[in-house]
Amino acid sequence: MATLIISGGTVVTMDKSRRIIEDGAVVVQDDRIVKVGQREEIEIAYQASQVIDARRHVVMPGLIDGHGHAGHGLTKNLGTYKHMLWGHTADAIYAEGTTENFWYVEGLLTTLERLKAGTTCGLTFFGGGTMVMRTDDAIYADRHAEAVRKIGIREFLTVGPSLPPYPRKYTTWNENGSKDRMVSFTEQVETSEEIVKRWHGKDNGRSYVSMMFPVYNPATTPLNSTEMLALMDRVEMVNDLTSRYQLLLNQDGHSTGTAKFAHEKLGMLGPHALLSHSTGLTREEVEICAGTDSVIAHNPSSGAIYSDYCPVPEMLDAGVRVILGSDGTAPDMGYDMFRHMFQCGRLHRTYKHDSLFMPPGKILELATIDAAAALGVEHEIGSLEEGKKADIILVDMFQPHLYPPILPIDRLVNYASGADVDTVIVDGVVLVQGRRVLSVDVDEVLESAHHEQEALFERMPHLRDLLLVPEGFWGQSRYP
Repeated sequence: MATLIISGGTVVTMDKSRRIIEDGAVVVQDDRIVKVGQREEIEIAYQASQVIDARRHVVMPGLIDGHGHAGHGLTKNLGTYKHMLWGHTADAIYAEGTTENFWYVEGLLTTLERLKAGTTCGLTFFGGGTMVMRTDDAIYADRHAEAVRKIGIREFLTVGPSLPPYPRKYTTWNENGSKDRMVSFTEQVETSEEIVKRWHGKDNGRSYVSMMFPVYNPATTPLNSTEMLALMDRVEMVNDLTSRYQLLLNQDGHSTGTAKFAHEKLGMLGPHALLSHSTGLTREEVEICAGTDSVIAHNPSSGAIYSDYCPVPEMLDAGVRVILGSDGTAPDMGYDMFRHMFQCGRLHRTYKHDSLFMPPGKILELATIDAAAALGVEHEIGSLEEGKKADIILVDMFQPHLYPPILPIDRLVNYASGADVDTVIVDGVVLVQGRRVLSVDVDEVLESAHHEQEALFERMPHLRDLLLVPEGFWGQSRYP
């Protein structure tokens, strides 16, 4: 007897033939899919201890978020009215204002947001802002990872050194107050290795760790020979760690010239390399990415932050693997990957002035099977196929904005939102059903998030100034 049958829905498999099975069914045994097919055939051949009626629902693989940030859930909107204010505020918060509990509670909040919106696997930088990573002590990542484990989804936790200068000041808080410590590049890498040892490949394949290295732009920050030698030493240290543990290597914020520099001067590109944003890439850089099998994480909803365009259609045509990311929940975004799929289509069609760009099917691939392949886990997740992990979501299509029930992929990409996700299953375990979260008490998570942000304001009282209504908020077309 199987453990679970999902019966009667429109099954979007995302398998190699991209089958869509009307009145289909999926059979799950423990954490694996054992059969995908027509409902009538499966009902004759299988029985299960639990049956989910999926009529009027789409049954599909859980979505994969290729780029997000921890910490953002408690820094949303703080300082968005002034250029770079949010980024520098986040830097200070992450390095000097956070406690172990901050990272645990924020991890619960944002992982819960991902879960309810149908994201069953996400890549998460352990920090952000202008790129401050909380890697002075492994305990902070431990607490974040514990929160993700409690919610129950998969995660690639990305750790590594903060952006220079080095050493960087970090602040530890306890009941007696705070203590500052200057932390070197080497110490941050050593902490990252500790986190890798503790969490990579754990929790039955739900917990992974990847590395990051800051993006260097020679056009804006020229390096003299001494600085270049120091940079190469740092690259070698991170490349060694990445190689020894067979980890993905992430870089966040590539722009014109930086991918070429990372390839030709630093030797950091390759099948293990995941480059985020990548706006303003030249034709040569697109060819470099294609030639090295490097992956691009495209974050369409953060486009307003960048002055240049991410040439996704050109990269896809050149054979570059592109995946979709949210870029986290701050300063003004969110973890709803349906929202980002819609934004992806709208961004490129508008930029090209051509409605034929970015078909919905391709966009859905970026957030499912293509993302799984980029993360190296396509043998486990990303599609509904026999033998793969049972990471499955049900989307309630019986709603005014999604009806009549035709062209299901178009409806999902162009009209659906995370609020339409009815059921979420990870590793064969039902974590959300009827929009009700089963793994944690949602009210408790939300209340703890409010309490933790208030505690942050107590540690950093000047942040309360960012809650005041700024000049230009009302009655003007732009902040001054």
